[in-house]
Amino acid sequence: MLLFKPSLLTLALVAAGASMSAYAADEVDTANTADENIEVIKVTGIRRSLQEAQAVKMTNSSVVEAVSAEDIGKLPDVSIAESLARLPGVAAQRLDGRANVVSIRGLSPDFTIATLNGREQASINDNRGVEFDQYPSELLNSVVVYKTPDAALMAQAIGGTVDMQTISPLKHGEQTFAINARGEWNDLGSLNAGSDDKGYRASVSYIDQFADDTIGIALGYSRMQSPNQEERWQAWGYPNLDYNDANPLVLGGAKPYVRSSELERDGVMVVLEFQPNDQFRSVVDVFYTSFFDQQRLTGIEIPGQWGAGWANSGITAIETENGLVTKGTINDAMVLVRNDMNTRDADSISAGWNNEYIFNENWSIEADVAISKVERTDIGIETYAGTGRGNGNGQVENLGFTYDGKGGYIFEPSLNYADPELIRLGGAFSWGPDAERANFQDGFINKPEIEDELQSFRLSSTYSFDEGAISKIQFGINYTNREKTKVDNGYYLTLKGYDAVTNPDYMLTLPSQYSTGSTSLAFFGMGDVLSYDALRFYKDGNYNELNAKEVQPERITNSWQVEEQVTTFFVKADLDTEVGDIPLTGNFGVQVVDTDQSSKGTAVSKLDDGTIELTPRTAGDSYVEWLPSINLGFEVAENQMVRVAAARTLSRGRMDQMNSNINYTYNPNPSGADPKWTGGGGNPQLRPWLARQYDISYENYFSDMGYFSVAAYYKDLENYTFNQDQFVDFCTILPSDPNCGDGLGRVSSPQNGNGGYVQGIEASLSIDFGYFTEVLDGFGTILNGAYNDSEVKETDDSEPTTLPGLSEKTFNATVYYENSGFQARISSRYRSDFLGEVTAISLTRVNVDVKAETVVDAQIGYDFSESGIDALYGLSVVFQVNNLTNEPFTTYLGDDERLVRDYQNYGRNFMFGANYKF
Repeated sequence: MLLFKPSLLTLALVAAGASMSAYAADEVDTANTADENIEVIKVTGIRRSLQEAQAVKMTNSSVVEAVSAEDIGKLPDVSIAESLARLPGVAAQRLDGRANVVSIRGLSPDFTIATLNGREQASINDNRGVEFDQYPSELLNSVVVYKTPDAALMAQAIGGTVDMQTISPLKHGEQTFAINARGEWNDLGSLNAGSDDKGYRASVSYIDQFADDTIGIALGYSRMQSPNQEERWQAWGYPNLDYNDANPLVLGGAKPYVRSSELERDGVMVVLEFQPNDQFRSVVDVFYTSFFDQQRLTGIEIPGQWGAGWANSGITAIETENGLVTKGTINDAMVLVRNDMNTRDADSISAGWNNEYIFNENWSIEADVAISKVERTDIGIETYAGTGRGNGNGQVENLGFTYDGKGGYIFEPSLNYADPELIRLGGAFSWGPDAERANFQDGFINKPEIEDELQSFRLSSTYSFDEGAISKIQFGINYTNREKTKVDNGYYLTLKGYDAVTNPDYMLTLPSQYSTGSTSLAFFGMGDVLSYDALRFYKDGNYNELNAKEVQPERITNSWQVEEQVTTFFVKADLDTEVGDIPLTGNFGVQVVDTDQSSKGTAVSKLDDGTIELTPRTAGDSYVEWLPSINLGFEVAENQMVRVAAARTLSRGRMDQMNSNINYTYNPNPSGADPKWTGGGGNPQLRPWLARQYDISYENYFSDMGYFSVAAYYKDLENYTFNQDQFVDFCTILPSDPNCGDGLGRVSSPQNGNGGYVQGIEASLSIDFGYFTEVLDGFGTILNGAYNDSEVKETDDSEPTTLPGLSEKTFNATVYYENSGFQARISSRYRSDFLGEVTAISLTRVNVDVKAETVVDAQIGYDFSESGIDALYGLSVVFQVNNLTNEPFTTYLGDDERLVRDYQNYGRNFMFGANYKF
């Protein structure tokens, strides 16, 4: 049965493989018809990418969204995450000015899984979520977002599955060589002395077929050196003035700075395809990226109300507005100048080998083996300088401040913080690991390391029926083994000239060879400050180091190893029949998921004498979950589809919460009802999030140039993860401790608690106005929006929990024009307030409230292939502006949006480039 009666254009796109194999391969007659006529169809650029994406959505049995490349090496956006964020129900969070991770249908990146060519990917972060800027968009042909799963989709999640796909050289069907190059610059300029505000992107792709089109090859290489600048206001917090609830809130302290980054990324893509006949097909694909991000940060720490008594003598309020001190003076203020450097060095490789063999008209078999591996090393160094060592020493000033109306403050200094004779290296505040070493800390360096390896093997068979309501049955087994390890290294830094007894006031005048000049902090009034190459200064051996693990037990328990072995048995039946006169297609099936998880960690206790006691600990769990699913599509009218879907889905717990580490204390004489054993840590028995989800959608494909769809969903969360107390037998943790049987102990750890629901509605509209009249040929628009709502409670009597990643409203709009080689487009994406995950002290991650934002991008270009100039055939040029309206990224504390935690101004990024294909 032929669904939708697709047009010649849609058939051509499907047959050519442009729709990423989402169209059923068994529609042989349809594909052959398209092959016979494909030479008369010419669709390029924006409209081609939209039509290919529409073909995927139209022909898939699940509820999906798709993004397709405009041409070889040309996805619609410079970032995969930005392209995804333009889809209905999908929202991106920016990191350092670029879209980095996505939330689907109001659920955080923890509930989203990413695959490459259908295979789950290892990730460079501490959890499972894939950071999409790791994958060069130039090397990807398309991306499909599965909002409803089916039983044959091995990597599924409650939010959705994002499948990135490389090109098939045999389906591409012609020899192609493409080169893309773009220059890039940021309009904030070089904020840090010694940084660069210019960069470039370049890629080259080669696709060819050999041996009578039985062997295909696709090769791609991309290189990016992208600058990024940022002016950041960051607050410590907002306590009450004089710590009295009757007094207004006041600035507790601030850490504003300017950041200059340079991201270097190299990517390599190789696809080898062999299909000697209609029965056998073999594909090997390799995707490699090398990712190096270096950030130089220059700023200043200004203790406010929280610094009273040790960094200043208090705050005098001059003006107050609606309970917030908006103008005042920090009396006898002492501040700390910071020069920091962050680097991230990550390598990832994904490789797979897929084989398909068709025995006869009914039977076929498929085998797939793959590996995905990531290695990451971070460095986060902070170094200090000031007018004197330790609290109360050095030159001070009365520092005025005024609220700027955007969430930050403007300061009025009288000292010259760029003077190397006044501002010298050393700890301006009495910071250190303990009271005995209060003036010990002149800096700190974090060096976490991550390794993540995921191996998979899949074997499946398909039986096609000659007739009947069930068109085919697919069944098989999928096995994955994943091991992720984190080693968290951190060191206190002390200048080598310092000695607490013989040289307690030691400060170092900056050696000239490390100076980078002065850096302006004028955006919040502080003027120029001393700046230098902190990482080089450290690497040259100017600091003594103290391993933080020797004094901080939590450092030890930040290191862990988690391993998962997952075996999935699945069966799926495809439907192709009629209910009355209504064509019905779809599928139903079930997965049986057998999981064995374990973790290696450490039980840690700091004894009264200051020594740290370590006990290795290994723990885990095993379980089986049944995941049924059904997807039904009713063609209620020509090219109009109603889809209904239901499934039980799971998202595995955060790997950084599944560790077996525990910090504990033993008190033989506890007070009250407290147990003798108390502690906190991870939970190696943590089970996945589970949900029963229900979907219904209506899709109207009124032309090849456009469609309208509306969808509603409801996700009944069976559980959610909360940090809760649990009573455990400490003999299972410390079997050799003579006191382990001394009553049950209380341990605080992530637990599977009560559930709740997430629900929402989405609508999207894509129109090429040439559908209505030739006068508007080339003009078009894409509009979509979503509304999300949730209620999750820890207990029946508690207040609803705010779910990370959930924006109540999202909206995207794109207006484009494409005709006679000329192309122009402007796009905006809106996301309402949400709870986001950001970096905190020691490179840890915390959830904070993120303010609503609207990000606007624009581009114009021209394709000389339509100019009539033969010498320029295949050449096109493009000019892009990202963040056209310079939208800031803002996080805040509490319910008052004036209490800004971070205000990040990224500026605009401009790109101009050329593409050549032949």
